[in-house]
Amino acid sequence: MPNERLRDALLRNGLTPEQVAEAIGVDPKTVERWISKGRTPYAKHRHAIAALAREKETYLWPDAIQPERAAEISGSEILKVYPHRHAIPRDLWSQLLYGAKGEIEILVYVGMFLLDDRTILRKLIEKASDGARIRLLFGDPNSAAISRRSVEENIGKNTITAKIRQALAFFKPLADVDGISIRLHGTTLYNSIYRYDDDMIVNPHVFGFQAPHAPALHLRRLSGGDLFETYSESFEAVWKASKPVKW
Repeated sequence: MPNERLRDALLRNGLTPEQVAEAIGVDPKTVERWISKGRTPYAKHRHAIAALAREKETYLWPDAIQPERAAEISGSEILKVYPHRHAIPRDLWSQLLYGAKGEIEILVYVGMFLLDDRTILRKLIEKASDGARIRLLFGDPNSAAISRRSVEENIGKNTITAKIRQALAFFKPLADVDGISIRLHGTTLYNSIYRYDDDMIVNPHVFGFQAPHAPALHLRRLSGGDLFETYSESFEAVWKASKPVKW
């Protein structure tokens, strides 16, 4: 049975069987068999192909990795756990932003701490001009979810709404920049997500605590893992439900 997921992933990335074969050191006919006959490559080749196709191994070959092994790999995606988001070193945020080349995705209600870097607008514009896709999701200041979160954090019903408007005013110069999209969402924010290519900071939210005081995870994507991909899919779900900003 053909592996249509592999075929599609290679096509989306403009990769021919010959190019894949040359990149990983196998015969092009072998790659053709992986696609047309659904043969499963060795683990080292699966990892290399997944990296080339920018997909996870468990998507391209769902039956190749046992659940126990997939759980182990997902655990290895956690580089560090911080007891509080404010404990993350400032230079780590800068390193992640500077190092990103293809994808920058941010899902927050406010993200006011990002404004501590007064050069962030210039950096994002530079990244976009170099070909990166940048997607920024802020909370919809008119949504019920925002008012509820503000009350739950014991900071007043309208406090987060005001902060969002302040953040949007700061990021407004990016509104017409090619490669940068800014949208609003009214979903319940279970986690703030900050993705920079294959690195991600996830800030799980804790009832009664503001985001800086909640834990944070530094993840790095592994092709055979599911943890990074789970949060990435969550971002996509919120993005699909979001709406453009009416500047």
